[in-house]
Amino acid sequence: MSLNKIDLIGRLTKEPELRRTQNGTAVVSFTLAVDRDFKNADGGRDTDFVDCVAWRATAEFVANYFRRGDPAAVSGRLQSRKWTDKNGNPRIAWEVQAENVYFCGGRRDSSNTADERDATPGPQMTETEDDGELPF
Repeated sequence: MSLNKIDLIGRLTKEPELRRTQNGTAVVSFTLAVDRDFKNADGGRDTDFVDCVAWRATAEFVANYFRRGDPAAVSGRLQSRKWTDKNGNPRIAWEVQAENVYFCGGRRDSSNTADERDATPGPQMTETEDDGELPF
């Protein structure tokens, strides 16, 4: 019995771009920046950059709803691609074939930056409104 399953949580490093094969099948490639669980010798966390590929409806979902910097959870399988470069050297690339991609964490508001949202004051309560009752 064999098992090839991988689950990752990270952030997209660039805008996903939807492409189509000659047969019209949707495909999107993206890189996920994934922090390691442990600290390095300097006390920080190293980051791995994992190449991912999604096909068909999953590709269209990623292209339509994810942007650079967005957190995402990816579930899929690890796959290798082999080829020969222009100098005749054998090459290999490892990538995750993303079977499912999920929203993970908060969504950024595209109309405001985080700094603008933090600086916007919330509802204020005056002394006359504070009668001990909840405002809803």
